Amino acid sequence: MPPKKIVDLGVACQPDFRKALASQKHVLVDPARDDKLQRVYAWLTANERDLAKHLVLAADAAIKYVLDGARTRRLDLNDPRVDKDERASVGTKLQYHVLEELKLDKVAPLDTIIENIPVELKSTVRKNWYIPVEGQCQVTMLIQLDLDEWEVSAWLMRTHRVLLNDGANQDKKRTISKANFNKYALQLIPPTPLGPEPLKTLSKLDSQVIFGKKGIKTRIAHLLSVLPNVILPRTSIALVGGTADDVMKRAREAKSSVAEDHGYLTLVGSWLPQQKALRELGFDPIGEPWVSISPEYLRKKTGPPMNLGLAPKKKSDKDFLALVNKLPVDVRNQWIKRFPDLR
Repeated sequence: MPPKKIVDLGVACQPDFRKALASQKHVLVDPARDDKLQRVYAWLTANERDLAKHLVLAADAAIKYVLDGARTRRLDLNDPRVDKDERASVGTKLQYHVLEELKLDKVAPLDTIIENIPVELKSTVRKNWYIPVEGQCQVTMLIQLDLDEWEVSAWLMRTHRVLLNDGANQDKKRTISKANFNKYALQLIPPTPLGPEPLKTLSKLDSQVIFGKKGIKTRIAHLLSVLPNVILPRTSIALVGGTADDVMKRAREAKSSVAEDHGYLTLVGSWLPQQKALRELGFDPIGEPWVSISPEYLRKKTGPPMNLGLAPKKKSDKDFLALVNKLPVDVRNQWIKRFPDLR
């Protein structure tokens, strides 16, 4: 079938018949004059939302869900044990994780609602998206995972029927004409590198310890000690713990031994004071990562004293102060000099 040509503005468009949504005939309008499209675009691209980082985190979660590393110990989609269907399923899983990351509900008649506007959400690990009948002529968020380049990209487009290719699959889904995608899709984020999986950087010996038969606390403590000053996604910490129910509890206990034995203070992006410390030391706290900070790294990150806004009666801050007190005296003093309210 020859490629579809660019469709001009003002051309009549009629979606395929569908039961759940009306199928009124309408004309193709300029995306810049499509009020609903522009409102959704403005919401998604608001500076404070930081869409790229949320999509990277959603992609990381989707990939790890498919790899099921806690059970299979697979860390890479290129692992020969990952079959073709599993790789393809990452796109489907990604949609749910995007909703979770953006704190959007799954709402009929499409996938969600943004600014009181129904929005279709489609993701793919291929070069195109399959638009269902109910998604025709709707505001659609299009996400692409390039697993070879290890990047995520996203666009927003009203997927008019006249902009879709004529051939349909057995589910009556149609792909988007490449020429019309290039003309009418609004880019939400450019190709953005996905986060690395730090567990893949482990030496063979360290990997044997971390994925060995010792207790979860011991294995996570070893991880924090051999990968200091590295962002460890929460999902990576959970992966080390395997299928146990109390992984994060054991991980929190591991921080104490790392402080006592190595002088490393582990910061967790779940709490505001620790988020502030992470930013000050050059780490992005989005996604609630774990970072064990070595004394050598702290010395290099010079700066004026800064209070973190700790509330000693708050349990998370009380526990953090107790962790600081487990550091060797010289290291503890170094932290207090940098962040006085750790005293």
